[in-house]
Amino acid sequence: MSGSEREWNAEAYDRLADPQREWGRTVMDRLELRGDETVLDAGCGAGGLTAELLERLPHGRVIAIDASRQMVSRARALLEPRFGDRVEVHVGDLAELSIDGVADAIFSSAVFHHIHDHEALFACLYRALVPGGRLAAQCGGGPNLVELQRHVAAIADADPRLAALAGWPGPWNNAGAPETASRLDAAGFVDVATWVTPAPVYLPDAARMREHLETINLRSHLARLPDAAARAALLDGVVARMASADAPMTLDHWRLNMAARRPTG
Repeated sequence: MSGSEREWNAEAYDRLADPQREWGRTVMDRLELRGDETVLDAGCGAGGLTAELLERLPHGRVIAIDASRQMVSRARALLEPRFGDRVEVHVGDLAELSIDGVADAIFSSAVFHHIHDHEALFACLYRALVPGGRLAAQCGGGPNLVELQRHVAAIADADPRLAALAGWPGPWNNAGAPETASRLDAAGFVDVATWVTPAPVYLPDAARMREHLETINLRSHLARLPDAAARAALLDGVVARMASADAPMTLDHWRLNMAARRPTG
């Protein structure tokens, strides 16, 4: 992942990420926490879900990691005054994580599809857990955003200003359920369950869709383009195509869900 792909507009993301928060709460519900655990938040973003996780841990603590310095800065400002030494927030690459045997559980929402090496990721997460520790996560997977990618490809093929996108598969690792289960098994996890579910996101108007695409879905695509005119051409073209689609103004999200445990022995 390049430096530009690591960074996000944390303020805008925090304002627009209601779907991501809803997905994350569903994952959090699967953890069934006692309230005194140490939990690793693997990709904490701006910290909104981390705060909800800490509320479920009145006698526990959270170690929160994110690759984006802007996200970590915003998360620290939100979390540290409220939760003090019950939370640590660090900049880090989850596929190079060097935490060993600390976490009773790992929570992650809408992150792993940004990481290309899932074998390294799962090996690091396994090491971070105590024996018997649990992983509950979801990310983009399977046919996630296939329709959006088709819109991008059609516009890029027709506009020479977007030549940098021609033939580019996009920034995501939208792994499927069977291959993810195999990778978790290979990392040493047991009680592995993986499944893919549809999670379409409807946005009410063109302005909101454009801002959402600019901040979240097409952030890496825009970074590859040479100037503001090319970036505007991409956004305007995608929004126009989405407005006339069979399901107007709807992002075709699919979520890859994971549950697994480090064995006790």
